[in-house]
Order: sequence, then structure tokens, then C-alpha cells
Amino acid sequence: MDEKESVVEKGKISLDKDILLSIVNLATKEIKGVAGLSNKNMNFFQRMFAKNNYEGVKIKFDKNGALKVDVFVNIYVNESAPDIAYKIQENIKNNLASMIEIKTSKINVHIDKVVCDR
Repeated sequence: MDEKESVVEKGKISLDKDILLSIVNLATKEIKGVAGLSNKNMNFFQRMFAKNNYEGVKIKFDKNGALKVDVFVNIYVNESAPDIAYKIQENIKNNLASMIEIKTSKINVHIDKVVCDR
């Protein structure tokens, strides 16, 4: 089980990787213009045997303990890709900072597909 640990004055806090994935997943789906997350970044076996519903999100901690996030999304036609990407980045950063006080080093938004119907 992947966990992130933080030491505070009176104890230790452990976070499961699924909590981080869930926060990033929900923060991405909240943005108007996002059709959904893409599982294009996963190979066939990962898609078949994934235990969670967090496809389209990759997270990794750097040497300093900051979080690097990669999000793979599909957006609707007639939406501004740069605007949606910026809103996704800000929403993920704000949600992680306010909910669990984790700093992010990078938030990369990859737009895989443009969807025509809503």
C-alpha cells in the first residue's frame, strides 16, 4: 500500500494513495467542459484489472515530498483547452492544499480527446 506520511507535533498522519487519487479525480471532474477522464495512459492489463476508478490520474512524490500529478482528460468541443487545463490545475492544487495540506510540484494536464456530444 502506497502511503504518504507527515509528522506533526503530536503524532503522525498517513494518507493512502487512493485518497490522493480520489481528490484529484473529483477536482478534475468538477470543471465545466471536462467530458471525463481518459484511460488511454493505461495499458490493456491495467484497464482490465484496475481495482479502483482512478484511471486518467497518475501521482508521484518527488525528492522533497511534493506531489507531481498527471491528469488525462477528454474535453467537450467548443471549449477552450488552455482555459480548462488552467482551471483543472488550480482546482487540484487548491483541493489538495485545503483538504490534506500537500504541496504540488507539478500538475500536468493531458487532453486526449475532444468529445462532440454532451
